[in-house]
Amino acid sequence: MLLRDLSALEELSATWGEAEQNGAQARAEAVDALNAEAFRRLIRSLRDVPGMSAALRAAAGDEIVYAVLRRHGILKASLFERVNAALDSVRPMLASHGGDAELVAVEAGRAEVRFLGACDGCPASALTFYAGVKKAIQAQVPEITEIKQAKGLGGGAGTTHFVSPFAAYKTDGWTVAADLADLADGATRIEDIEGRSVLLSRFGDRVTCFANSCAHMGMAMDGGEIAGGLITCPYHGFQYSLETGECLTAPEVQLQPHGVRVVGDKVEVRLTE
Repeated sequence: MLLRDLSALEELSATWGEAEQNGAQARAEAVDALNAEAFRRLIRSLRDVPGMSAALRAAAGDEIVYAVLRRHGILKASLFERVNAALDSVRPMLASHGGDAELVAVEAGRAEVRFLGACDGCPASALTFYAGVKKAIQAQVPEITEIKQAKGLGGGAGTTHFVSPFAAYKTDGWTVAADLADLADGATRIEDIEGRSVLLSRFGDRVTCFANSCAHMGMAMDGGEIAGGLITCPYHGFQYSLETGECLTAPEVQLQPHGVRVVGDKVEVRLTE
């Protein structure tokens, strides 16, 4: 009711002349200044009373009390709010690539940010986004000295959390390959999708999918050593990055990529021809 009344008064004053608007604005600012001084004196007189500091903090938890004290500058914006405001400044850039970011936690100079949606590009572009987020937070909230990318995924069922650059704009042909919970961070699984063997690997919130076929002679790499995000073909020792598909032994070849995305708690694959 109070907010509706304020909104109605603002609409009414919009029809006034400049002199009337200036007079009304000056009066409102004078009343605000008087109220703010009264609140400050009241708080100063109470905060030294035993047990009153805790009571004042509890009172500030009420949304109306909090909003009014914030308006008068008596309460500062919380660290969480300020970091979230910094994220707001880069959300349009993330959204232009089908992505978003959410603030997971803020404490003791440290913030955790989780990326959502599809980031259009390779791992290097994801690093660019991360650098943009980090730069925005540190520029606007210098108290935050450490920004970490949170593990795990936000959003609910049906939310698309990640889409590989190999199939960022494809809407059909997707097959559920695994439950995300069954694919631990840093782990790799061999799955059979529509009669074709694939390598599924998880790197934080990203999942990659490549044909289980060595680019050297086309042999399946079942039983090959997997360590540090790399897989080594058990036949001739060709080594590949499970994050990018790059062959470290012969840079001119690479693993065949398949489209992969994470929707809700499911990993879906779109096989390439």
